[in-house]
Amino acid sequence: MENKLVDLLIIGAGPAGISLAVEAEAAGLAPDKIMIIEKAPEHSWMIRSLYPGKKVVTANYKGITAICQGVICFSDSSKEETITFLDKAIKKTGIKVQYQEEIRLIKRLGDKENHLFELVGTKNTYRSRIVAIAIGIFAKPAKPDYKIAPELKSNIHFDITSFSSKNEKILVVGGGDTAGEYAQFLVQQGHEVHLSYRKNTFSRMNPINRKSTLALHDRKCLNILWESNILHLSQGEQHKICAHFQEELYGQKEYDRIVYALGGSTPENFLKSAGIDFHEDVPKIDHKGESNIPGLFVTGDLAVGKKGGSISTAFITSRNTIKAICRYYLNCKVKDK
Repeated sequence: MENKLVDLLIIGAGPAGISLAVEAEAAGLAPDKIMIIEKAPEHSWMIRSLYPGKKVVTANYKGITAICQGVICFSDSSKEETITFLDKAIKKTGIKVQYQEEIRLIKRLGDKENHLFELVGTKNTYRSRIVAIAIGIFAKPAKPDYKIAPELKSNIHFDITSFSSKNEKILVVGGGDTAGEYAQFLVQQGHEVHLSYRKNTFSRMNPINRKSTLALHDRKCLNILWESNILHLSQGEQHKICAHFQEELYGQKEYDRIVYALGGSTPENFLKSAGIDFHEDVPKIDHKGESNIPGLFVTGDLAVGKKGGSISTAFITSRNTIKAICRYYLNCKVKDK
């Protein structure tokens, strides 16, 4: 099946993709000329799947000032409030979102004067004048270097929404904001929680998470295993998982579950297959989010790298991207606030 030609095709229905679509419609692009492709069954899937129900979704994640520059503005909200906010933003524009469709290949068909892309998905083929990739850094959760035996995988997790349990001994592995938030949530649920981190300080956490996590440790509600490294896992007694630590101080410890919060990996192969150049492990884009392929943009987390992860910055990069798209490529105009 081949879909009709659109002006702007956005890959990813998270905060960056949704805000870019909203900005595009507000700038004068017809809703039927904008399309969002999302591989998950619903929009904002990472928020839905990785965030616990009571977690506050912050606008200024990692301490980045939340400045509203575009059409839609966001303030600290609950998980459900955030999803509802983004859901209303989509519905208000009338823009179509094609769910459960993954783009496997992006091919440029046009020349420098006539921009045209063909996108091959798992179900359909699409054509668009301009393409914006807004899939985020956390397209795939990072996994440990050591192998995890099949018999252990039922109690190995990369988020905390994939299981429901009570009074368990759980190990969280990681030292960033997600690890801290997971540990805090699991403590609140009444579990005995250990947090394994390879360094001796939480340099990657924002100040709020760092303070909260350390406070739990000081009150002996959370056991932080500083400078700890897991060599491998094995089957423990009574279906528990045994973590074998490199450090003699920790030795071997058994847990009911292990939750990894090691961050995400840039979808490098997908971007490179589209012809996007990289600098080390970061896609090379200019200040407006455009890659070395004219008309192919990168927005959201991928545009701001490790300092990203914020809905506020996702909205800002989307605003900058639509300004460039309207100025250089499409018949639209971004109105000043």
